[in-house]
Amino acid sequence: MEAILYKYLPSEAVVPCFELIKNLGIYLKIVNERQSRHGDYQCLPNGQHKITINANLNKYRFLMTLIHEIAHLVAIEKYGKQIKPHGNEWKTTYQALMKPFLRVEIFPAELLSYLIIHFQNPSASSDTDVHLTLAMRQYDNGERTKYYVFELPTDSLFRTDDGRVFRKGNKKIKRYECLELATGKRFVIQPHALVELVTPS
Repeated sequence: MEAILYKYLPSEAVVPCFELIKNLGIYLKIVNERQSRHGDYQCLPNGQHKITINANLNKYRFLMTLIHEIAHLVAIEKYGKQIKPHGNEWKTTYQALMKPFLRVEIFPAELLSYLIIHFQNPSASSDTDVHLTLAMRQYDNGERTKYYVFELPTDSLFRTDDGRVFRKGNKKIKRYECLELATGKRFVIQPHALVELVTPS
């Protein structure tokens, strides 16, 4: 497992992450991309802790996701199963687990500055942090095929995971009002929805 982690994590983070995985008895499963999430934690019926993470994440996103999910496990063991998934108990646990990794030996200086701000009050999904999201994007692997709705110019056409095509409209409070081309209906779409850009024919 330790050797495999070098493919997915910054090299300086491998040993401490491997120690966490080993000491907490985690079964780590690395899978093909799932659109709805970067990773998840489950306590299996036999009591084993299972963490699943997308294989296509860049090394810095993979590290954040791994620690995010480990924080769920540690918070539940410390505070009990009744806590909110991303409540204060999880936040303080996530902050404490992530703190040793927030250094220039692991993260590039530009990215680190956004991470330090983010971890003052970490959210359930780091994708909702616009500045961190865009900074993290610079380190993504391979050709970019997906975009956040907020990145696209007004009137852009985009396709959602269910195959529907929309034209991006103006922002209404926190979401964007978008026109579904097939039906002519208007929908409000989250700014951090990952979509595929459609080029008009």
